[in-house]
Amino acid sequence: MGRRFRGAVRPNKPEHRVNHRIRFPQIRVVDPDGSVLGVMSPEEGRAKAREYGLDLVEMAPNARPPVCRIMDYGKFKYEQSKAKSAKKNDGPQLKTVQMRPKTDTHDLETKLNRARRFLERGDKVKLVMRLRGRERGYPQRWVQMMHEHVQEHLSDVADVASRPAQQGRMISMLLEPS
Repeated sequence: MGRRFRGAVRPNKPEHRVNHRIRFPQIRVVDPDGSVLGVMSPEEGRAKAREYGLDLVEMAPNARPPVCRIMDYGKFKYEQSKAKSAKKNDGPQLKTVQMRPKTDTHDLETKLNRARRFLERGDKVKLVMRLRGRERGYPQRWVQMMHEHVQEHLSDVADVASRPAQQGRMISMLLEPS
């Protein structure tokens, strides 16, 4: 019986086969300009890539025959990593600021200042007030309190996207940058 991998992290498997790692009898080769050179053996493909001074990279391993492109593999990997990082920092996000009805005034100001920074950065902010015990008996009081605090501290940088509303054990409202 073969050994199974039991570690927490799997070893890195390369995403694309490059040059001598391509092991198919026939491959379809595309040149750097994007035109198809035809179906050939991997040795012929590597020879074409050497003529261009580039690498032969397998792009579509599930196609039959697999599609390989002649390109600069290092440059390709770099551009992929840049695209991934750009996607991560992609546009506004939804940030949540949580509070309780009994949150002290200084702590409340600190939380609202954090919400202000998020709004100035261009993110949307969801203010959430969690209710416990007898606090749940007076939701209108907390809705009014939440609305007043937003008018007082954030009216110059935020527009109310959704008014304060009770959802189970919490009251939430959504703010957008103005």
